[in-house]
Amino acid sequence: MPIRSLIAITMLILSFTMPAEGQQASAAPAYNLEVSFDIPNSKVMGVAKVPVQAKQELRLATGELRIIQVSLNDKRIDTAAKDGSMTVLPSESGILAIAYEGVFKSTGAGDGRNYGVTPNLIDGRGISLTGAWYPQPEALSVYSLSATLPHGYEAVSEAESISITKTEAGTNTIFTFLFPHPLDGIHLIATDRYDVLQDTVRGIELSAYFFREDKKLAETYLQHARKYIDLYEKLLTPYPYKRFSIVENFLPTGYSMPTFTLLGQDVVKLPFIVETSLGHEILHQWFGNSVYIDFEKGNWAEGLTTYLADHLYEEQKGRGWEYRKQMLVDYESYVNEKNELSLRAFRERTDFASKAIGYGKGAMVFHMLKNMMGEDGFYQALKNVIAEKRFQRASWDDFERECGKAAKKDLRWFFKQWVEEKGMPSLRLGDVDLLQSGDKYEVKFAVVQPSKPYILSLLATDAYLHGGSKTELLTIDKEKDNFDGLLDRIPEKISLDENYDIARRLTREEVPPVIARLLGDEKPIIVLPVNRRDVYTGVVEAFKQRGGVEREAGDVKNSDVKSASLIILGQDNPLIGRLSDRVNDLFAGFSVIMRENPWNPQKVVCIIHAKTREEVVDAVRKIFHYGKYSALTFDRGRNISKKTVESERGITMELREEPQVVDLSTLKTLKKVIEGAAGKKIVYVGEYHDRVSHHNVQLQVLQGLHRKDPKIAVGMEMFQRPFQKALDDYISGSIDEREFLKSSEYFKRWGFDYNLYKPIIDFCREQKIPVVALNISREIVEKVAQKGLDSLSDEEKKEIPPNMDFSDDEYRERLKEIFNRHRGGGERSFDFFYQAQVLWDEIMSQSIDEFLKKNPDRRLVGITGGGHLAYGSGIPKRTFRRNGYEYAVILNDADVEQDIADYIVFPKPLGGVTAPKLNALFTEEHGKVSIANFSEGSISKKAGLKIGDVLLSLDGTSMKSVEDVKLALFFKKKNDILRVKVMRKRFFLGDTEKEFEIKLP
Repeated sequence: MPIRSLIAITMLILSFTMPAEGQQASAAPAYNLEVSFDIPNSKVMGVAKVPVQAKQELRLATGELRIIQVSLNDKRIDTAAKDGSMTVLPSESGILAIAYEGVFKSTGAGDGRNYGVTPNLIDGRGISLTGAWYPQPEALSVYSLSATLPHGYEAVSEAESISITKTEAGTNTIFTFLFPHPLDGIHLIATDRYDVLQDTVRGIELSAYFFREDKKLAETYLQHARKYIDLYEKLLTPYPYKRFSIVENFLPTGYSMPTFTLLGQDVVKLPFIVETSLGHEILHQWFGNSVYIDFEKGNWAEGLTTYLADHLYEEQKGRGWEYRKQMLVDYESYVNEKNELSLRAFRERTDFASKAIGYGKGAMVFHMLKNMMGEDGFYQALKNVIAEKRFQRASWDDFERECGKAAKKDLRWFFKQWVEEKGMPSLRLGDVDLLQSGDKYEVKFAVVQPSKPYILSLLATDAYLHGGSKTELLTIDKEKDNFDGLLDRIPEKISLDENYDIARRLTREEVPPVIARLLGDEKPIIVLPVNRRDVYTGVVEAFKQRGGVEREAGDVKNSDVKSASLIILGQDNPLIGRLSDRVNDLFAGFSVIMRENPWNPQKVVCIIHAKTREEVVDAVRKIFHYGKYSALTFDRGRNISKKTVESERGITMELREEPQVVDLSTLKTLKKVIEGAAGKKIVYVGEYHDRVSHHNVQLQVLQGLHRKDPKIAVGMEMFQRPFQKALDDYISGSIDEREFLKSSEYFKRWGFDYNLYKPIIDFCREQKIPVVALNISREIVEKVAQKGLDSLSDEEKKEIPPNMDFSDDEYRERLKEIFNRHRGGGERSFDFFYQAQVLWDEIMSQSIDEFLKKNPDRRLVGITGGGHLAYGSGIPKRTFRRNGYEYAVILNDADVEQDIADYIVFPKPLGGVTAPKLNALFTEEHGKVSIANFSEGSISKKAGLKIGDVLLSLDGTSMKSVEDVKLALFFKKKNDILRVKVMRKRFFLGDTEKEFEIKLP
């Protein structure tokens, strides 16, 4: 609430002979004021006596006062007030006496209900003088005030002591207010309606001046006043005065002055005022009312008191982040390029936008200061400001100086960025990537400032799947700052500034559709109702006063919807269907519902429905005070419900979600699936071979089952039975990875990047988990697919299972559909394809069965393509036929069909490390590898390699096969330099060796 009178905001710049700003308070000039009143005629009569120096010009603000006489040392001088001010050039030093009068009647216009700014008023209700009610100098002065009032009146003004005497006739009472400290102005409140309740706390006199009908509120206010004084004496310094009064006013004021606060009658009755605004006004006794504001250099006090009062109370309840977010939502809703100003330029609250800047952004600046300096340093700086600037005007410069001292660093950059420059930074997450690196996860991201870069320190939080999080402090100062980190567990999302510790523009996802966004729009379109127009007259007029434009529903074009927020009147308005779900059954007397504008996310849609014209009259003006809500309902003007739509917390990017699984009609998480499958002897996990996310699910299942029972094995389609020894040797640690890949002929026999399976194999090697090669030799399967089982030699037939089941007609039909869709061909070709597929399934089933019979104490995780597992037709039923072991089938990204699997997992895409490529097609013949072709944009071609070149070596290692090339590239990384030696044929000059260096992509 404003702490200065209207005159302090609107008066002309005055000059007055004053001591230097740092001089002791006692050196300030004395200003003696004697006043009396003609209440029936709304008149104040007064004489002001001001000490002056010869030839020192004095200018005073007089407002609408009538100057009756001016005298110097009891000699009348000629001077006059003009344009609300008066200038005097004294011929000699002495006392300047100014006799004046002023008439202050009600204007009949709501008594100035405009953001707490209320004019002077004298009538039968009482006296409220908070504006230009006496000739006021700009300079700080020590005031004494004597006010003669009718008997029965109680009066309040700035005072350390008050004396009360009755006139001899007994019809009047003289109140004398003494305040021995410099002030920039005084105020006077008086009425015959007060009951006064008093108390003390540590020698401080507490008083509550309440109207007799409201006196029951006085004790509650005094109790809370004691609590707030205790709080701020602990945080800051001793209370600066000997008195504090809570004064009820018949006007709708919300002021804080030295030694008292002035609250309107409607305000004091609100139950939340003692929990919020009262503390704010008491805190002003330190900031604004004993350390004064140098308004010419910016009003810092409203931001500071908002932070240490309203915000602090929410912080104590654990809701500080919500309060900070709301301040930023208000900024986003009300502030735009036209009304944006710096904190240095902020003087007072005049509208929603100025409040969002001076109070909201100002509070955020002090919050950032405290976070940067630490609580001890921050509060020490505030104490130093109080000590240095008590009863003087302070500016942002003083806070910069004292904060810099406490922090022991130069904070010029901070105050320049946040106080002198207007606006706030915009931030977003960019280039977000999640890569699996062995059994860890690498998160990469950039913090981007699309507009002017700020220097910021903000928290980034990685939230893990299955709970927990990791937070890191980031410092950014460029348009784009890149970060990366290695996590032990897979993260679900990354969030920036989720506790709203930075003053910044919010992202669209963080701003809910609230009434504030409508109020901040310059020209909303008022869409008139199709029925009962007379009911909504009050709504139309209220929003037209705020710039709204009327429009018939049928006349609203798409271009209108894209350019403006909309106020749609009536739940049956046809425009609702174009923009939102239908809104039916709004039974309250007056309802407001906010929605996002689907045509323009920067705008909102407001749907208002009312039952009667009276309901509109009772409620419509109140909605302007409910800016943070998305839905309101009123009954006869009384709010009966309010809510805000949830929005994103922080700048958030989803990285992974807990994979969702369908178990018939029950949706489960992967963790629950693992628990459900843990009792099975065999757990099959299907994949699309080239999807990292599927292999990550397989790894999670394996890890989860291993934690429950370490006696487990893994069967893998990717390895063929003749190479089992290579697997055994690698798992045991007797050979390294390079030898393993070469001995298993992985790159020759499986067409997918080994990085896809590396995390699984690495985990098995680390935990000594046996890995079973499930597949038959590739040559045999290819031969059957080409010519059928009958084409196999006797030696080859020894490799195939003795019993193979071809009776599953449903399986056959599914395979035939796949064959026709991808391959085409006649029945004979399909028959061979079907034979090869069954052979493939049966040999893997047999491999599983053989291992489990040799190792009856182990369970097994089968890792294969999903086609081998769907409906159990490929491997599972065939293995069950062999041994009767219970099993579970888990598929990734499968169609949800009955009996297709026990569980279906739907993981989100996941990036992974891949081996570099040369973007060339190689052929192998007689132990030589040649370049057959290049892919488009090939790095090899750009480096100078040509079709027909024979590859001799990579980094000095001889290349005898395409497998050698893949193996060499596997151990290279992005941006590595690869040395390539080739033999190039030349027609006349003979073959020649050439070397090239290629930077791998």
